[in-house]
Amino acid sequence: MSQDVGVLKQLLEQVPTDPAERIVFLQKLLGESACRAVGLYPLPPNFKLSVVIPVYNEERWIREVLRRVIATQIPMEIIIVDDCSKDGTRDILKTLTDPMYKIVYQEKNQGKGAALRRGFQEATGDVVVVQDADLEYDPAEYPRLLQPIIENKADVVFGSRFIGEKHRVLYYWHSVANGWLTTLSNWFTNLNLTDMETCYKVFRREIIQGLTLRSNRFGFEPEVTAKIARLRPAVRVYEVPISYAGRTYEEGKKIGLKDAFNALYCIVRYKFFD
Repeated sequence: MSQDVGVLKQLLEQVPTDPAERIVFLQKLLGESACRAVGLYPLPPNFKLSVVIPVYNEERWIREVLRRVIATQIPMEIIIVDDCSKDGTRDILKTLTDPMYKIVYQEKNQGKGAALRRGFQEATGDVVVVQDADLEYDPAEYPRLLQPIIENKADVVFGSRFIGEKHRVLYYWHSVANGWLTTLSNWFTNLNLTDMETCYKVFRREIIQGLTLRSNRFGFEPEVTAKIARLRPAVRVYEVPISYAGRTYEEGKKIGLKDAFNALYCIVRYKFFD
């Protein structure tokens, strides 16, 4: 046993600290196919990810979210759009001086969709991912989300909470509503998504910047889905499983019943009108 531990220790000491070198090392050790199966693959030269984070009253979570985003070690820029927070969120954001951060302060509260539009305008990376400012979605899953795009199988990727990964058990009727809204959206778009309302949506930058988006609140989700669907077959859409650690309203969850009705309206509107 002690001999095995010694061999393992020697092996771990050989693992490079540089992320790109580490992947090459693991591919030699485990094989390329095994590494790809668990989301270990080399990024293209000079690749940059744009992480767009809409923020509203998230002083409790924002530091940890940013720590987890940075911990992915993917070359990135982090675009934070503060939607006129009233708690201490802005004080925290003002301490972020690293050049990787681009911080935009909205003059008045406009909603998630408006914040995302502003963030997309600032993006300069090859790929853009939407990240909520709470801890419901785990940035450690970025490699899984990026993989279909990096391997040139997709242009847009949805992360689905409903196809096999772990999730926190919370509101039954929320999951039912999500299912209804996704099904209705699929009827109108002819997509076969399992989670239209997911936060984790990943785009090639030129695609998301080429859309004209209008929804200011949570209507962003059905709107962007409808407008991406119009671009097929030129734009390829993938869906990958993600974990989900939903929070309660006491913990700061913001989406409510009126947003579900607005989503219904947006599903119909953006099928027929821009």
